[in-house]
Amino acid sequence: MIALDDIDKRIVAALQAEGRLAIVDLADRVGLSPTPCQRRVKRLEEEGVIARYAALVPPAELGLSLQALVQVTLDDHSEKTVEAFEAAIRARPEVVACYAVTGDMDFLLHVLTPDLAGFSDFALKALLRMPGVRGTRSSFIMQAVKNELAWAPIPQAPQAKARR
Repeated sequence: MIALDDIDKRIVAALQAEGRLAIVDLADRVGLSPTPCQRRVKRLEEEGVIARYAALVPPAELGLSLQALVQVTLDDHSEKTVEAFEAAIRARPEVVACYAVTGDMDFLLHVLTPDLAGFSDFALKALLRMPGVRGTRSSFIMQAVKNELAWAPIPQAPQAKARR
């Protein structure tokens, strides 16, 4: 982990909010001239602070109206079972996130499908037949109360004063 100064924090916060900012606009927002700002962005990318850029599309706009969180328990935790399950999950486009977790379950999945029939098809014909799956428990997302896209909130840095 690298140490971020206040300008780095402002750059990251601005790009998390609006990833397509032109470097001139970004520089203006953080109180730098464009060339040093570009150098900082490049360094943040090279050091992995900025991992990638992406277009965020609401799932419903792609016809994926049903979202579910699925708890999965495995029969055992052998390396062979876990690796086979993880490989099967990676191959499923319905699964947009998979986390190995602690507690009563082994994995937590975020699944997107067009509707309940699509989810049922995925669950019965794919998920329950995956290697090592003992059981699942599904909860359907009715409403996103909070959905922050910035996974790593940056501590608030002082606001930059506009350059003159």
